[in-house]
Amino acid sequence: MDIEGYAKRALLSGENEGQIEERLALRIREIKGENVTEQHSKELAHAVIVEANATLELKGDILEPVTSGITMGQFGVGSRGLGDFYTHEQIARVIGKTSAEVDSTHLDDSGVVKSGSGEYLVLTVDGIHSRLSDYPFLAGFHVARAALRDIYAMGARPLAMLSDIHVADDGDVAKIFDHIAGITTVAELTGVPLITGSTLRIGGDMVIGERMTGCVGAVGITQTVSARILAEPDDVIIMTEGAGGGTISTTALYYGKHDIVDETINIKFIDACEAIMGAGLLEQIHAMTDVTNGGVRGDAKEISRTAGVELVFQEERIRPLVNPLVLSMLEEFEIDYLGVSLDALLIIAPANAAEDILSVLGSKGIAADVIGHVGHGSGAKLEIDGKTIDFSPRFRESAYTPIKKLVGEAEPLDFKAMCDRIDEAARIAIDKKQRIVKRLK
Repeated sequence: MDIEGYAKRALLSGENEGQIEERLALRIREIKGENVTEQHSKELAHAVIVEANATLELKGDILEPVTSGITMGQFGVGSRGLGDFYTHEQIARVIGKTSAEVDSTHLDDSGVVKSGSGEYLVLTVDGIHSRLSDYPFLAGFHVARAALRDIYAMGARPLAMLSDIHVADDGDVAKIFDHIAGITTVAELTGVPLITGSTLRIGGDMVIGERMTGCVGAVGITQTVSARILAEPDDVIIMTEGAGGGTISTTALYYGKHDIVDETINIKFIDACEAIMGAGLLEQIHAMTDVTNGGVRGDAKEISRTAGVELVFQEERIRPLVNPLVLSMLEEFEIDYLGVSLDALLIIAPANAAEDILSVLGSKGIAADVIGHVGHGSGAKLEIDGKTIDFSPRFRESAYTPIKKLVGEAEPLDFKAMCDRIDEAARIAIDKKQRIVKRLK
């Protein structure tokens, strides 16, 4: 619970400070239980009110925040759908033009810069799945694997990882160790060490409860970049088998299918990339990515937009590549498997390279198939049941937990108006940045 935010909202609404303080002290006792006395809870609540009052009215470029009036939840940020993709486009706008080979404007798995020696340096960061806070080892395993996937997807070999973990004030210290154990399980299996990191409390004293969050970053090097922007018409699309990761684990946990979590504990994606690199096939491949952000639907949109091509997929070839236990669970709960993260490897390459790629993957026991092709045009289509239909992502990724079912996937009626406000907020942030840069030069 964010007790500072709770206090500020109440103060701004004009509530009586004494009543706010009393209610806040009660909330603190509810969450901290035996770890706080009634007297200390009241003292904490009073201190929170004092600090909240001191920062209610802020003025000046540095302190006054940019606001849009649109919340993260309303706009679907983090939900890997249209709202999330739109937000990332605005993030790239705020960052501005860079000298990187691949930057945020490419909506790719990682960023890439060219070193003085001519090698490409690849950098990425992945956040812990927000619903795996109570499962530190699982969260660590999947976020580390995700970071390495993003490096491999750019055609690079990862060299090292870093981690950042934040645990709320009432969280058990052992969460840190359990989480690090999950990360370093991947590190030891792949030979990519975890070499540095940061450990903090979420919000310091102002966030109570046991919530955990954080991220894992990774760095790699390569001579050849397999960026999404390199996809070309007449290429074929190959996908490897996938059983999902953090998203599928979350579905399994919150629908009571706990045994399915074990299906996600593997490093087949990494094995597939190593097989391709080891066989010297990387130079024949135009682009690679992992099937994560909004599933195949989401990746199709991002690749189409970035490369300026149309992607056509065949559903009957995708379905057999999804782990059967995972697919059965998704269908049981009416979750669109094409709109969730499957953690499969997507390869875009010339048609004459497909046979070699499939042969190498097959020799390592990794199932894969050609699931579509790249054409002239834009957008994405899906061939299913004898029909060709639009394959655009929804406003949010497939609703894969009971809570997400309630939130829904439908685009809000006022989405365009919200986009306009997001645009304006991004513009204000850019202006703010430019003023501060000008002042400091």
